[in-house]
Amino acid sequence: MEKILRVGILQFESSGDKLKNVERILTLAKRVEADIVVLPEYSMLNIAGRSPVEVYEASEAVDGPYISEFKKFARENSTYVLVTLLERATYPKVYNTAVVISPDEKIVTIYRKIHLFDALGVRESDYMTPGDKPGSIFDVKGAKLTIAICFDLRFPELFRYYGLQGAEVVLVPSAWYSGPMKEEVIRFLARARASENTYYVVVANQYSTRFTGRSMVIDPLGTVLLDLGLGEKYVEFDIDVSYVYQVRKSLPLLELRRNDIYTLSFCNRSGLA
Repeated sequence: MEKILRVGILQFESSGDKLKNVERILTLAKRVEADIVVLPEYSMLNIAGRSPVEVYEASEAVDGPYISEFKKFARENSTYVLVTLLERATYPKVYNTAVVISPDEKIVTIYRKIHLFDALGVRESDYMTPGDKPGSIFDVKGAKLTIAICFDLRFPELFRYYGLQGAEVVLVPSAWYSGPMKEEVIRFLARARASENTYYVVVANQYSTRFTGRSMVIDPLGTVLLDLGLGEKYVEFDIDVSYVYQVRKSLPLLELRRNDIYTLSFCNRSGLA
C-alpha cells in the first residue's frame, strides 16, 4: 500500500537582509500543497563578507521574529516547514540550526549542525558552535523523517545512525559551495547516503555564483528522482515512503550489519551514551 509524502523543495539565493529573504521565500512558495516544505541552509542570512560579531548580532533565538514568520506560513498553508536559522549561542558564536514547525505553529524538532565546514578555505567554526546530538525522528503524515545539514553529508556515521533509528526520509538543507567537481560531489554523497541506508534523501540547496544549486530527491536505491538544476525555484515532489520497505525486503543492508564485530553509538559532550 502506497504511503505518499509530498515534499516541497525551495532553492534560492539568500542575501544579507533577513526581511528580503523572507519575502523572496514567500514569493517563490506562494502556492503550497506539500506536506512539508524544506528551505536551504543559510536561508535566514548569507554570512559571506560578515564578521562573526556581525553574524551574531543578526542571529535570533528560536522564539524570535524570524521563526514567527514561518509559524504563520505553516498555519496559512496547512503544512510543516523546515526552517534554517542562525540561532544565538554564546557570544560571539551562533548555532547553524534547523527547526521544523507544524501547521498549528508548534515547534516539532530542532537540530543544530554537528559537523561544521572547516575545509576548502572556509571556517564555519569561526562563526558557529557545533551541535552535540543527532536529530530526532519526527512524523509527518505517517512518515518518519529526520534532519542533517549540508557538510553532514560527508559523515556516513550520522546517516547510518538515522537508518538504525528507523528514518524513512532524511531532509538535508544545504548551502553547498561551488568549485571544481562540487556539483558531482554533492550528488554522489547524497546518492551514497540514500543507497547504503535504503531511505530517501531530500536536499534543498542554495543557488548562486557561490553555491551549486542542484537540489534533489534520491530514492532508497540511490536513484536521482528529481534534480532542480540551476536557478531559483520551488518544486513539489511526491515520494512513496512505502517503497523504503520494498527495497529493504530485497536489500536488507541494515539487518546484515555485523553487530557482533562493530557497533555505532553517539555520546553527548559529557561522554555519556
